[in-house]
Amino acid sequence: MSQQYDVVDADGHILEPPTLWEEYIEPKYRDNCPKLIVKDDGSEVFRIEDHELDLGITFGLLGSIGSREGENSMTIPYLDGRPGGFDPHPRIKDMDREGINAAVLYPSLGLFAGTVKNIDTAAAGCRAYNRWLADYCKAYPERLFGAAMIPLQSVDHAIQELEFAVHQLGFRAIFLRPNPYDGRPLHHPDHDRLWAVAQELDVAVGIHEGMSSGQPDLGVDRFETFASRHCVSHTLEIMAAAASIIMCGVADRFPKLRFGFLEASGGWMVGWIDRMDRHYTDKGMNDSGLTMLPSDIFRRQCFIAFEPVEGALPILADYLGPDNILWATDYPHVDGFWNAPKLIRDMGMPEKTLASVLGGGARRFYQLQ
Repeated sequence: MSQQYDVVDADGHILEPPTLWEEYIEPKYRDNCPKLIVKDDGSEVFRIEDHELDLGITFGLLGSIGSREGENSMTIPYLDGRPGGFDPHPRIKDMDREGINAAVLYPSLGLFAGTVKNIDTAAAGCRAYNRWLADYCKAYPERLFGAAMIPLQSVDHAIQELEFAVHQLGFRAIFLRPNPYDGRPLHHPDHDRLWAVAQELDVAVGIHEGMSSGQPDLGVDRFETFASRHCVSHTLEIMAAAASIIMCGVADRFPKLRFGFLEASGGWMVGWIDRMDRHYTDKGMNDSGLTMLPSDIFRRQCFIAFEPVEGALPILADYLGPDNILWATDYPHVDGFWNAPKLIRDMGMPEKTLASVLGGGARRFYQLQ
């Protein structure tokens, strides 16, 4: 590749066209595929099998980046979302404006697809999404990289889609929610077959939380407001995922597999790996079976995504390892950031640390050369 990867958005998003699944899914699953529905009162719901996900407002918040700057409203209709979410050409213009060399892309509506119960329908929905995403990325193959959606409702189907996404579509990363799938946490032994194939194929595993979708969400039962639920559940679910991957031995058993913990800030990771180390080194507490310190496992093969407004990043970067740090625009979501690279540069990190944070961690995680 001739493209330089000095500034890499490790967690951007696309906006799925409402007709994506109807157009890309196998015909026999079309009647039951996910659908965005606009009601008579203008509100929007996302239908998944026999239930409807209702955010209480339009789904336009998924495309209303710039709302905090007053550029638009988070109550816009979904189809009025940022054009670059739907179309790679305006997206590249936005990336050029921001000085971003490459972006790795995760779902928006597809964040809720983990609740599909029928495993064949779930697999067909992932296949349709991945085929569309590959078409989106192929306009700029050295700058746009997709994270394939994997149907972890079934390990067999997940492996099939992983192999298809790598061999047929050329993806180098996969996306999973941190929430349990059919009651199975990420460290469930049934998943080891998937981890083994993922390690063999040398893909990055991006673990990315979304809003409440029907999968279990830690902490939401204690809070009422959107802000509190979003704040708590995103972080707690990714913290639990990190414990699954590190403390429960997944990374130890698969030492060449790379895991990224996304969409939940990053400052907490310092205390979390310290706490895991404390339980490893205390003989009265350690029943983990790990072969090395959790902090060493983290630095060997795990990555944490910071938001570009986290003031603790300059303090924590070298402790965590700057080549283990990612950052994200979250483009084009309502909580996404314009000027993210500038916000990070303005933190005043040493040049070597800054270079690792802006691009080195993402190059290592996604194997961008």
